[in-house]
Amino acid sequence: MSSPPRAGYTLPVFACAAAIAALRWLRQPQSIVSVSIDLLEPAETVEIDIEQVAGLKPGAALAITRSDPGDNLDLTRHTPLWALVEWGNTNQAEAIVLQGGEGLGRQADGQLALYAYAKRLLLENLNCWLEAGEKIQVTLILPEGRALAKRTSNEAFGVVEGLSLLGTTGISQPLSAPGQLEAFRKDLRQKAAWFDCLVFCVGENGLDLVRQLGVEPSRLVKTANWLGPLLVEAGLQGVQSVLLFGYHGKLLKLAGGIFHTHHHVADARLEILTAQCAIAGLPTQHLQMLFSCATAEAGLQYLQQLDATEGKTWVEQVYESIAQTIDDRSQAYIQTHSEQVVSVGTILFDRSRQIITKSQRGNILLEQVLLG
Repeated sequence: MSSPPRAGYTLPVFACAAAIAALRWLRQPQSIVSVSIDLLEPAETVEIDIEQVAGLKPGAALAITRSDPGDNLDLTRHTPLWALVEWGNTNQAEAIVLQGGEGLGRQADGQLALYAYAKRLLLENLNCWLEAGEKIQVTLILPEGRALAKRTSNEAFGVVEGLSLLGTTGISQPLSAPGQLEAFRKDLRQKAAWFDCLVFCVGENGLDLVRQLGVEPSRLVKTANWLGPLLVEAGLQGVQSVLLFGYHGKLLKLAGGIFHTHHHVADARLEILTAQCAIAGLPTQHLQMLFSCATAEAGLQYLQQLDATEGKTWVEQVYESIAQTIDDRSQAYIQTHSEQVVSVGTILFDRSRQIITKSQRGNILLEQVLLG
């Protein structure tokens, strides 16, 4: 029997470990090979390796860690995280000031892409090493962050110039590891025994948004990128209908027949979007501009600008067609691989978590699940 997929840790954990190592060196120069981190979520203390630590000048030290996301197909694997820790100024209001250096992304409003869990993790762990009255400044640096961010969907969710330190836990679950698929299948089988209609969400954004709409959490199935196998499993388990609820830049792939949606496998989002626009009759000059967009989100924004300036309804026409194509291709995929008929509906949202469109079946299924 193969061993289960190995979990790792999220980026905030490695940033925190580097900051602790630098602070410890600042207090007393020493060789540091690992540090203890209280993950907070979950309530667990772990040891994180330190690659290097050294003083840069009086009152400043730098430490380096490398990320380990476990058995995930994760492009941040082994990426270095640096933390520069300096003694703070006497007029500094807070004991710990967190700053972003090269490679740490920023949100559209200029705020650091340093989210609630990462802040709490850093502040609580660093506070344990500070004595009364001491103040520090911590600058977090991801030297490869800017380049890596171009290969993620960060910009689609409004984060620029680097990677985010996000997550609600310190544990990086191996969602993209093949062994995780069986865990997802087990979850689906349990829920298939309770509900005729299940709601599939790729990730946390979809799960959070659909809960806000009032959908019962117990009928939600997190799929990560395993949409194809789990659609087939739904058919095998006798599920009557599936509502696909997700970010358009991810579910768009299904309209092109790509049912494993991880970017390591395939990525034809702009090709699919451009083809759908061509079918809808978008003029050639606009098709060329659309195809040159950096992301699917940028493509959506281009269509929205066309609608605003020309008084057209390209977004409505194109995305209704995309949602219908996702429904049809998903149903055909299930029937081909399970010999079962499952009704599939689709709801797509944008980076602002605003719903763009609902297919006809998607709207019916949403009403059905809201009624319970």
